[in-house]
Amino acid sequence: MLRTAAKLLIVLVPMATSGWAQSSSARLIVKAGALVDVRHGRLLANQAILIEGDRIREVGPSDVLLARVPKETPVLDLGRLTVLPGLIDVHVHLTANPEHAGYRALGVSVPREALHGAANAWRTLQAGFTTVRNLGASGYADVALREAIADGDVPGPRLLVSGPALGITGGHCDNNLLAPEFRYKAEAVADGPWAVRAKVREVIKYGADLIKVCATGGVLSKGDQPGTQQYTFEELQAIVEEAHKLGRKVAAHAHGAEGIKAAIRAGVDSIEHASLIDDEGIRLAKEQGTYLVMDIYNHEFIMQHGERVGMLPEALEKEREIGPRQRENFARAVRAGVKIAFGTDAGVYPHGDNAKQFAYMVRYGMTPLDALRSATIWAAELLGWGDRVGAIEPGMFADLIAVEGNPLEDITLLERVVFVMKGGVVVKSAVR
Repeated sequence: MLRTAAKLLIVLVPMATSGWAQSSSARLIVKAGALVDVRHGRLLANQAILIEGDRIREVGPSDVLLARVPKETPVLDLGRLTVLPGLIDVHVHLTANPEHAGYRALGVSVPREALHGAANAWRTLQAGFTTVRNLGASGYADVALREAIADGDVPGPRLLVSGPALGITGGHCDNNLLAPEFRYKAEAVADGPWAVRAKVREVIKYGADLIKVCATGGVLSKGDQPGTQQYTFEELQAIVEEAHKLGRKVAAHAHGAEGIKAAIRAGVDSIEHASLIDDEGIRLAKEQGTYLVMDIYNHEFIMQHGERVGMLPEALEKEREIGPRQRENFARAVRAGVKIAFGTDAGVYPHGDNAKQFAYMVRYGMTPLDALRSATIWAAELLGWGDRVGAIEPGMFADLIAVEGNPLEDITLLERVVFVMKGGVVVKSAVR
């Protein structure tokens, strides 16, 4: 336990207790044995962070900073731990669980999904991810979760949410598991340029921070192929134009090469998965500054546990082909210098295991520093939140994590986060 805990004005309250989100002290100093400056790629020894309210006021050498503040200022001494900015995952599904794959998903109601979201938000926060982007949820359950977290009803990361994802009739973001007599169509299905514009306006009306669109087929869906383009260029262009006009970014689910290129040319802000991206797609992404978000960890979970959790046989066949090619193309994109943001598709695998992807990113070509940047400053830039999260700098939210050791030498340390602070409030402390 922390040696100075008795002096702190921070209140630690278990998850199950109502009113968990206590206010941070007016002023607090966090001492770190080392601090990762992700922007400049440096590991700085013996640093201190001055926090006022939920923001970072100043960062500098411990002896200098402590000499300037009033002696009664509470000090949270993390000893020899290495402190980093809170991590960011830009592609999660908090309201989904892997054991509800395939036909099992049909028995899960929207209220139940929202409750899953509350539990998964806690797991994600405990893993050190203090900001996430939720891409796709039924019944605007992610909007409700975002508001519950913001109001302090439940603990969780800062959320940007898309609501239901736009898709074509019978496509990846429709539901193709029911017989024709049910006449079921997913709530954000729309066909044609004016219909998709109307759907963009609708999901924004009901609280979406951004738009998710399914530009190609998918892996875990029934009756479609990952490599095939679904929305036409004209439809994609209409979606992007309408979203950008209304101040929202667009994330495009896209596996196939042609669908990826159509989405980039239409002006989307990020390509999700990008499994079959070709040389031209890589060139276009680099030229236009389009982010790639490539979930190269979850192939392990799908291949090892997919059948057990109910994933469709055809989905497992698709993943068996797609997963290795996605990793090869990730390596090519890294070599080409394309912008890459950290996104894992959490919900396909268990929430809280997000950091397991870092090791795969390093294995397939990233340096540990750049893998970390993909989950901090680069992810923050994609979100449009570069002025508030992703770095330990004055003016940023006081979102901090800590590990034992140097993650720039061993990236797997991020799988064992021992301390988490969100907005100046300690939400996890397993410090020995």
